[in-house]
Amino acid sequence: MRTGIATVCLSGTLKEKMQACAIAGFDGIEIFEQDLVTSPHIPEEVRTMAADLGLGLDLYQPFRDFDGVTPDLLKANLRRAEAKFKLMSRLGMDTILVCSNVATATIDDDELRASQLAELAELAGDHGVKVAYEALAWGKYVNDYEHAYRLVEMVDHPNLGTCLDSFHILSRDWDTAPIEQINAEKIFFVQVADAPKLSMDVLSWSRHYRVFPGEGQFDLAKFMGHVVRAGYTGPVSLEVFNDVFRQSDVERTAVDAMRSLIWLEEQSAKWLASTSSETAAGNGSASRRRYPMELATLPKVNEPAGFNFAEVKADDTAQLEKLLGQLGFEFEGRHRTKDVQLWTMGQARVIINEQAASHSEPAIAALGFDVDSPVIASARAQQLKAPVVARKVQADEEVFQGISAPDSTEIFLCQGSPDGTAAWTHEFGEGLEHVSSAQNAVIDHVNLAQPWQHFDEAVLFYTSALALEPQPFAEVPSPSGLVRSQVMETTDGAVRLVLNLAPAQQAQSARKTYQEHIAFAVGDLVATARSARDRGLEFLQIPANYYEDLDARFDLEPGFLATLKELNLLYDRDANGEFLHFYTATVGSVFFEMVERRGNYDGYGAPNAPVRHAVQYDSLHRA
Repeated sequence: MRTGIATVCLSGTLKEKMQACAIAGFDGIEIFEQDLVTSPHIPEEVRTMAADLGLGLDLYQPFRDFDGVTPDLLKANLRRAEAKFKLMSRLGMDTILVCSNVATATIDDDELRASQLAELAELAGDHGVKVAYEALAWGKYVNDYEHAYRLVEMVDHPNLGTCLDSFHILSRDWDTAPIEQINAEKIFFVQVADAPKLSMDVLSWSRHYRVFPGEGQFDLAKFMGHVVRAGYTGPVSLEVFNDVFRQSDVERTAVDAMRSLIWLEEQSAKWLASTSSETAAGNGSASRRRYPMELATLPKVNEPAGFNFAEVKADDTAQLEKLLGQLGFEFEGRHRTKDVQLWTMGQARVIINEQAASHSEPAIAALGFDVDSPVIASARAQQLKAPVVARKVQADEEVFQGISAPDSTEIFLCQGSPDGTAAWTHEFGEGLEHVSSAQNAVIDHVNLAQPWQHFDEAVLFYTSALALEPQPFAEVPSPSGLVRSQVMETTDGAVRLVLNLAPAQQAQSARKTYQEHIAFAVGDLVATARSARDRGLEFLQIPANYYEDLDARFDLEPGFLATLKELNLLYDRDANGEFLHFYTATVGSVFFEMVERRGNYDGYGAPNAPVRHAVQYDSLHRA
């Protein structure tokens, strides 16, 4: 699959954008007209620069408001078009995007539109240019890709074809199956973009909220599957308008964009294989059709089986050690060659890392996941442009396959074991004398705060590299504003990551007011809370108003409600079960949560999140 990206997707100058696209590995680019107009480089210099970078110049865009106009305006439009065709010749480009008219169209007549497009195609042919006509979702009279293609067929000119744009098609919920009936020779270009499902006008949605494939909710694999079945073999190019991407580091955004196309290529291949298999089974045949466009796939990996460990890095570890001890974790000793401690409760393992942590407050630094084959999983992640993280090891020490997440959290892919043990724990010396914990705890979920400019990137990273499934996002009110929360999890819930996008006020604050946390699941939260209190743990103080509201909502047994209030426990219930949990105070930017899931409760106590945010806010501002 030939990959491309529109320069409008990225921040920076045209030169910086082109260099970033080359570094990320794109085959070609679309030049957005404004990027060229504002560039100090003349077209011949841009052409040379692209050649030196190994980039094709695949599309010049956009040419707006051409069709459905009066004769005088048509004359002006043709003059404008000829100037662009001459410019494209200097650039060495042969395809231009022409959008359906949204502003100057005054005549709703397909015969007229076809005749005007025919004149444009004839002029384009004189200059060796192909015109890719695209139906904008908000086009005045043409907003449907099938309508645009009918006009192309009416004209029947070798220099006029159509452009298929996933956003314009999927935002209007147009059926994508008819794409397969389009003559592949008339599909001159394909653009892809994802987007969250929003209720707003399509133009605003398009201009501000498009994202790269895998970061939204469109079924792009199905869209691309129909495109491939049509026989298309040209570029598949990203056209994403996004306020955040246009403010982010250009090289990093380009890599994220390339990752999204690699992921889309694999997902499209899977969709084609699954639907071909269904068709073959229905026909009593096992054969699968081959298509002109070949789609590459990645090393296949299964979902992680669970968390192997969580790591917190800190300079001064005294408060962390005290907090873990109060929760019931046991100190297993120090690593034999590294300045690292291991604490455990059942199968929940926490590493405290003091290496290179000078002057740093406690913060989540790494997560380990149990996978079938760490080497294969790492190879997949690297093909998806994930940066490699290496750790020095000595003889007889576990070699972890490591990659870096968008927020710089280190992700280590560990060899899982059926009994939940970890072979590397033998590298730690004797810990303190202790009685084996009665709690068979596990890491239930981890909550990670995401920088505003990398939130969508993180969703794609965990989807593509770790096979986690994004759930519908939620917005949680806090005293500083709304917190966007995105759950990423395995189908069985063994791995749950919660990605939180903090309000801008918190992200820009000089004082760290937004935290991350690790949640541990136990079998008896009340007993755990009592034991922790006996060890001196200071709980977050939950307001009495919360328990009055809780009783009104759930009509709890008075003794049980009294226990919740006594121990500062939070509670939730749904049709599937119950959820009990409590939080510790924050150390640095980290706090811990203890949870108990009863029945088949699968949530996170979402109704209690505003309470937690408010209590933590009050605690931090009183400190």
